[in-house]
Amino acid sequence: VVWTDLLTACDLYRAKAYKVDAVPNTSDQYFAFIAYDIDLFEEGSIANLTASIIGNVFGFKAVKALRLEDMRIPVAYLKTFQGPATGIVSERERMDKFGRPFLGATVKPKLGLSGKNYGRVVYEGLKGGLDFLKDDENINSQPFMR
Repeated sequence: VVWTDLLTACDLYRAKAYKVDAVPNTSDQYFAFIAYDIDLFEEGSIANLTASIIGNVFGFKAVKALRLEDMRIPVAYLKTFQGPATGIVSERERMDKFGRPFLGATVKPKLGLSGKNYGRVVYEGLKGGLDFLKDDENINSQPFMR
């Protein structure tokens, strides 16, 4: 079930392989050059960008081997990244946690939890000793979904 007409007939948002070259001296390896429309990615969200390109693509079972060689990001998109609001020292002071690594987890399942159940997962994780929990990277706000 598609809940929006914005993506149903639009080829704009599909990844586009614009060049494929054989790897020299191999018979079954290739360099694939793939482009994505920038509107697929939430401005200023490195988590969304990396999860969309690296996380989802590397999870394809049909692909036996895959390596990311290079990634080029448009300057206009780079300018949306403001950098971290604080550093590790500030976070350690805020959380009063020193002398050990932070321990965190990603809330799962990534979709389908009610607000109440999402809060319960976070509560139980923190009560159980985690320092933080985070949203799954795929929970974001792309421009075309606003």
